[in-house]
Amino acid sequence: MLRTHTCGQLRKSDVGTEVTLCGWVESKRDHGGAVFIDLRDRYGITQVVIGPPEANADLINEAGRVSAESVILIRGTVTERLEGKTNEKLDTGAIEVRSEHFEVLNGCETPPFTPSQSDLPGEDLRLKYRFLDLRRREMQRAMVLRSTIVKTMRDYFAEHDFIDVETPILGRSTPEGARDYLVPSRVHPANFYALPQSPQLYKQILMVAGFDRYIQVAKCFRDEDLRADRQPEFTQLDLEMSFVDADDVMGLIDGLVAKTAKEVLGKEVRTPLPRMTFEEAMRRFGSDAPDLRFGMEIVDVTPVAKKTEFRVFRGTADSGGFVRGITVKDAAAKYSRRQIDELTEYVKADFGAKGLAWFRVEEDGSLWSPISKNFEAEHLAEIKELLGGETGDLLMFLADSWEVTCKGLAGLRKRLASELGLIDPEELNCSWVTEFPMFDRDEETGRWNAMHHPFTAPLESDLPSLKDKPQDCRAQAYDLVINGSEAGGGTIRIHDQATQSDVFELLGIDAETAEDRFGFLLNALKYGAPPHGGIALGIDRWVMLFAGLENIREVIAFPKTQKAADLMTEAPGSVDKDQLAELHLRTAKTGK
Repeated sequence: MLRTHTCGQLRKSDVGTEVTLCGWVESKRDHGGAVFIDLRDRYGITQVVIGPPEANADLINEAGRVSAESVILIRGTVTERLEGKTNEKLDTGAIEVRSEHFEVLNGCETPPFTPSQSDLPGEDLRLKYRFLDLRRREMQRAMVLRSTIVKTMRDYFAEHDFIDVETPILGRSTPEGARDYLVPSRVHPANFYALPQSPQLYKQILMVAGFDRYIQVAKCFRDEDLRADRQPEFTQLDLEMSFVDADDVMGLIDGLVAKTAKEVLGKEVRTPLPRMTFEEAMRRFGSDAPDLRFGMEIVDVTPVAKKTEFRVFRGTADSGGFVRGITVKDAAAKYSRRQIDELTEYVKADFGAKGLAWFRVEEDGSLWSPISKNFEAEHLAEIKELLGGETGDLLMFLADSWEVTCKGLAGLRKRLASELGLIDPEELNCSWVTEFPMFDRDEETGRWNAMHHPFTAPLESDLPSLKDKPQDCRAQAYDLVINGSEAGGGTIRIHDQATQSDVFELLGIDAETAEDRFGFLLNALKYGAPPHGGIALGIDRWVMLFAGLENIREVIAFPKTQKAADLMTEAPGSVDKDQLAELHLRTAKTGK
């Protein structure tokens, strides 16, 4: 090794030791006759002094010319810093290295930004020069955290007798809810592989094959529109188990959450994690991934709305809609009419709501708003009681369809919690949402779609409804929610061929198509397939949440932009005609 120690390793106990350090020049200060360099690697920073009392003019001049972010090697002796010159912010702040040898291993041109600068450039520039961005302390902490979380996961499942099995990257295109990334085959003209959206079918086959506990850190790909917490290629912790039910899978992951929180963040998470059904989550929070770090639960006041003379409430309730609201504690004085108008535009623009009604709880306990004159006193009192309103509270309501009231109030709830500082950034709140609907109906085509995927088993009690009342069918499905974000999702799988064929038929996958795309699975289910189920945990999402970040690109070494582009390598890129010809392809000219 070129170095004897890292830049974060030396302490007072090393004083007098001769050391060799390598790293990047974080900063440099020329004090006339002595040059001070902060030398950085991923382990920390060490102050290096080049100059008196070992005055060497050539060495000092060379050090004075070195540019920031150059890679250098120094050899010298560890000394204690002078009294009053220690740096409490650094683990190495009690010492410095007096250099007797200085060597530039590689210089650095003037960079577009430096990892140590406080004012970060735009994300596009950071992604273009990702090799510089990854030198930032925050990025390196995120990468170390990611490595630690993955190791913790692997260790946990190894302790529970799971076998790590790699499944193929080149597979068959199957409908799993998003567009596939396709790879043309050179040796099979006009045929394509698909990059996996998940290892779903392979891991089910592994259960049929008798590998009753499978685990994999799997790379997956989905060609879908991106958001701050989505990427076209992502990594998931994928597992499958035989002879289990939903409680077994969730119980196992409870242990993983507790172990990871303890070992990575030093936090205690009580298990079993709380659970609620999908119906309860939508009723109380308007979301299937509710943030439970704060209150503001949704309350249904539709029965009261039917008795009022307020046309908006009464008309919505009488036509089969819903009137639902939230209580924002002690917020009446914090939101002006202008700010409430802004919130009204927010729910209208983002969620399609028709408007936002509100009441302020006055000191005498009455409800006031521009619409309060349209209500009888007894109805206002009933609304106040239902929402638990107290003096100084702000009560907000949406009158619309179930879907709009869910989405609008869930969005409003999150925004208000953020604006009012109700979210403790140090809290790690984990829970389960269970019993999702098996299917939802496409409003345009009228076809049924699988809420999770076509291989999900219905609840035993709902199996009789599968063919005749699919809307009443609930799935043996469960999502792990951390701080209001889905951090994993799984199901118990269909393990008999007849039920799987019934689900395919309900989803409009005819027998011929099912045989063409899923024949291997249907065939395997006839050969002693055990009851089985599993889950996929989004590693990128876990790291983002454990790091307290809001952008998933901050925890991926080389992420894509929201247009699925790699700005550093400029992928995707064009290929020459010879390559296309080998793949039996040609590109079509597209107009603008």
